[in-house]
Amino acid sequence: MKRVTIIGGGWAGLSAAVHAVNSGWQVRLLEAAPHTGGRARRITHQGLALDNGQHILIGAYRDTLALMRLVGVDTDKHLWRMPLTLRTPDGDGLRLPALPAPLNVLIGIACARGWTWSNKWSLIKRAIQWQQQHFECPAGMSVAELCRGLAPAVMALMIEPLCVSALNLPAQQASAQVFLRVLQDAMLSGDGSSDMLIPCVDQSCLLPDAAVEWLQQRGVEIATGHYVEDLSPHLSSPVILACPPWEAARLTHSINPDWSAQAAALQHTAITTVYLQAHAKVDWPYPVMALRSSALTPAQFAFDKDKLSRDPAMQGVIAMVVSASNGDRDQISQAVLAQAREQLGLSQATVLFAVLEKRAAFACTPDAVRPSSQPGVQVLACGDYVQGPYPSTLEAAVRSGIQAVALLKELHMRENMA
Repeated sequence: MKRVTIIGGGWAGLSAAVHAVNSGWQVRLLEAAPHTGGRARRITHQGLALDNGQHILIGAYRDTLALMRLVGVDTDKHLWRMPLTLRTPDGDGLRLPALPAPLNVLIGIACARGWTWSNKWSLIKRAIQWQQQHFECPAGMSVAELCRGLAPAVMALMIEPLCVSALNLPAQQASAQVFLRVLQDAMLSGDGSSDMLIPCVDQSCLLPDAAVEWLQQRGVEIATGHYVEDLSPHLSSPVILACPPWEAARLTHSINPDWSAQAAALQHTAITTVYLQAHAKVDWPYPVMALRSSALTPAQFAFDKDKLSRDPAMQGVIAMVVSASNGDRDQISQAVLAQAREQLGLSQATVLFAVLEKRAAFACTPDAVRPSSQPGVQVLACGDYVQGPYPSTLEAAVRSGIQAVALLKELHMRENMA
């Protein structure tokens, strides 16, 4: 029987485990934490099932959606699908119509509020230019350089929110190459690709719980609370490292110092999610609102957890998301509370709970060097940080797990031919 050990039970590790089982491998999964899910999981506070960070999927995340369905998740029920909407509380911004691509993008830009016709036409011309260039640009270019010349209103109400939500970096620091790949897949990879898919359940319900049950039903041993000190005892068969890059760097230092150094050198950025309790039920046109973000008003998006979950216990609960956050949790919470009172009119809101993920995403800068998926002869790696076209997203994690299993099968074939 083909055996593989997977170290790490986040979304990448669970993806690798499911696809390895489907390819005929006997899998053992080891997770250091007492739970699976990694950086996209359930946390509880005062009886409420919240998340360690609010995530948005898009329709182009086909591998993630396929994995959810494979393990029995009802994606139509658990995800709120809506056209891409970047509308602020005063109504300014972009909302794409429910039309085929690229017609939806053209009409969405033409109907965007708060932009002049000159703003809109310059964006359409730039988008056509990107398409003619096959969404390619020099490797060292930032998103700000890519978008130089676009109107401040377009930058503030479209480019910056898309960039910071996808790459967790402001446009001045983010990789234009990776940003263009996300835009290409979202806008031009088929109808519905640009749709926002917002979870209606906690992150553990969205995949980890169902994946664990699916794996256990197929005989997979899943050991949580199992910290791996050393790879040596596990190298009698292939190993897939699905742990964070700093842990993968520690485990591979003796077998591949160069790979270990690359993984250790990656920089990381924070995301803070501040949960607010509004005085009364909010009445927004959409379950998510874009916000005008600045150093003093740091949140980029607000989510109506009541509308999304349809759970009476969630009435008045708002999740305020600060991507690429700076500062400590209390400072950010107070700034976000003031922002909610000013921009959302939540004058009686209070801070319910805040989560600061200090290493939520690797810094997807133009000069970031991502390690390969194979640090050793029998050691593979997966995670949103390994080489791939996407930034630090759920789709990148899931795809990396699929990629690791493809390499695993190649490794097995070579061994059989030797």
